[in-house]
Formats: sequence, C-alpha cells, structure tokens
Amino acid sequence: MSQGPFLHELVGSMSTGAAGNPTVAMIEAAFACHGLHWRYVNMEVEPGDLAAAVRGAKAMGFRGFNCSLPHKVTVIPHLDGLGESAAVMGAVNCVVRRGDQLIGENTDGKGFLKSLQSVIDPRGKSIVLFGAGGAARAIAVELGLAGAGRITVVNRSQPRGEELVGLLRDTLGLAADLVVWNGDYAVPSGTDIVINATSIGLYDRQARLAIDLDSLAPGMVVADVIFNPVRTRLLDDAAARGCRTIDGLGMLVNQGIVGVGYWTGVEPDAAAMRTALEAAMGV
Repeated sequence: MSQGPFLHELVGSMSTGAAGNPTVAMIEAAFACHGLHWRYVNMEVEPGDLAAAVRGAKAMGFRGFNCSLPHKVTVIPHLDGLGESAAVMGAVNCVVRRGDQLIGENTDGKGFLKSLQSVIDPRGKSIVLFGAGGAARAIAVELGLAGAGRITVVNRSQPRGEELVGLLRDTLGLAADLVVWNGDYAVPSGTDIVINATSIGLYDRQARLAIDLDSLAPGMVVADVIFNPVRTRLLDDAAARGCRTIDGLGMLVNQGIVGVGYWTGVEPDAAAMRTALEAAMGV
C-alpha cells in the first residue's frame, strides 16, 4: 500500500523533538483510528531556513504543516493566503494545502472555541478574559467572530491590553474594554464566562491566578488554557463554588481535531486523540 502525503510540523529552536512532543502522538492516533496512511513528523526549522522549508513543503506535496513560535508571524509572507481569523490575528499556526496554494489558518482560538461550545454558546455572552498575549488574542478573535456580546480583557500590561481591545473594537466591531490587572480581580456580576489565557499555572499545580474567588458565582463557566496540570488550582477553586469548568487539554485536543479536519477532510475521533495525548503526557 502506498504511503500517503506527509504532514510536517515546522517548529522553532525551543521545540521538543518528535519523541517528546505529545502532539505527534495525538495526531498520529487520529490517522491510525481512521485508517489514514499519513505521517505527522516533527522537525526543527531555524528562522533563516523558514522560506526554504515552506517552498520545500509545497514542492514535495505536503498537505500542510503546523508552525509554532517563532514562525507564527514570519511564515505569512511565504504563504499564498490567509483564513479569516488568521488574517485578523496576524498569526498562523496551521497551514493547509488548498489546490496548489498554501493557506494559513489559526487553530489556537478555534480549538478553544470548540471546547467552549461543548458547554456553552458564547453568542451574546459577557466574557472576562485574563491575558493579552498570543493565546488570549487568538481566543478573543474567535469569540468575537462567534458573536460574543462583550469581552473584558484583564491584563497587567496596559499597552498590550489596549492593543487587543483596539483590535476587537476596530476590526470586529465588538464591545470590549480593558481592566488593568492590579491585585485580585473581582469578576463583575452577570459575567457568563471567565477564561484564563495566561501561562499562570503551567507546570505548577499551586500557582494562583489573582482573582477574587468570592466573585465566582454558581453557573458561571470557568475555562483554563493550561493543559499541564490538567486540573489547575483555578478550576478546582471554581468547581468548589459551583462553576462549570473546562480544562486546557480539551483545547489542545480540539486544535488537533480542527487541524486534522483541514488536512484530511475527516472529522477525527476526539476520544482516541485525547487518550493518546493523555498517555503521551503521562496524565
């Protein structure tokens, strides 16, 4: 049986090798589950080699590839076009071959949105978003495109927060405002969804998000982008107050689901992908 087209993940110097990257196990589990004779190969590409790598991927018929930092922005001039949300964000993490063109997409926010929609529809909802970095930007744009009612960005850096709020207002016409984060933030009454899109809690089970826990009300949805540990301190504290919680592992799995769908046209089995990811991460 002939080998199908390869999917290559283009990664920067900070990335781990194929054996240590749990995404590889998750994506290849999806291929195996659906009998697809594809491979997902993780490799490092230095910034100076990025243009050549993209040309090579196109010339050799790759169906697509992922790219991580520092390539998410610098890859754009080497592509043939951008999807809607990638164009708004100005960042790409997933490239898809469509005909003879390589089109840049961004699955960061799409993965989160898919995970969120399994619990609540963000359309018309009031949302508090902690952070204004890359993850927060991707999530905020997808929430805006999905019809969110209002997003309050809570961030320590005022200039970075204002940049994100300006993008949401000016490009998406979304009701958005900034709160400069100083001390424990009290979530306003009437908030539907609270999202931690910062790195607080990554690999640190005891890390505390500076939030007034008494302001979390039963029925609120509290989501965390942190995937290791799967159950963060924020999620446990929120669950103890009657909130519905969403972990970051679901976002990671759904990013993979969206990417595999783009490349193959197949809606992959989420359970198989999550099981593989958990095994690769040892959780």
